[in-house]
Amino acid sequence: MSVPSLIGVTAGNDPTRPDHYVVRWDYVRSIEFAGGIPVVLAPSGAALHPVLLSHLDGLVLTGGLDISPALYGEAAHPAVTRSSGERDEFELKLVREALALDLPLLAICRGLQVLNVALRGTLVQDIPMLVGTSVSHDDRARPRTGLAHRVRIVPGTRLHALLGVDGVEVNSFHHQAASALGHGLVATAFAPDGVVEGVELPSSRFVLGVQWHPEAFWREGRFASLFRALVHAAEARTVDANVSLSTF
Repeated sequence: MSVPSLIGVTAGNDPTRPDHYVVRWDYVRSIEFAGGIPVVLAPSGAALHPVLLSHLDGLVLTGGLDISPALYGEAAHPAVTRSSGERDEFELKLVREALALDLPLLAICRGLQVLNVALRGTLVQDIPMLVGTSVSHDDRARPRTGLAHRVRIVPGTRLHALLGVDGVEVNSFHHQAASALGHGLVATAFAPDGVVEGVELPSSRFVLGVQWHPEAFWREGRFASLFRALVHAAEARTVDANVSLSTF
């Protein structure tokens, strides 16, 4: 019997309770339903210890506050009012370590943006002011599973293969997005206004990011294939590592 994969899931900051780290339960449930074991990672140096990282089989980067524009070489737009230097530094280091270790990675909302910045990309700091779109990207009046707009999926991408459709309706709770893509990343999905809604790293075992929140649909399984693919990639990596050790 195979051992379930350990999937790290990043915790964030609660602006109303600065002495708390938080992670939404739907990330945890989505990993569990895909067959993985979630391991919550608080933004601290201890979570970057090589011993801990060596035991992880995959990683989920969660949503949260804006990333400081200074980290991609820009002055802050007036709309960027909340960020966490502690979390920014932690997650950028975590992503680079994960990529070096070939850890399968699923990046969600802010997580996609962290992935992009970690690979030297930039962000649109505020979509309404800088893109001027009529698409509802930050629709917090809707429930978590409320569908805000349609996303076009690029054929031939891993995301297209996993979802099996050319387009899909998604929820949406963000005011920032990827601008210049980081090294090696390709765009896999777009909103009707051209805003990037998905990215992936073709040179990797499994690195995929989406700008919407697939974890919110864990009860109905709308995007369960993304989490299953992450866990399967984590399991395959573990098998490959064990084979390499046994033949050493």
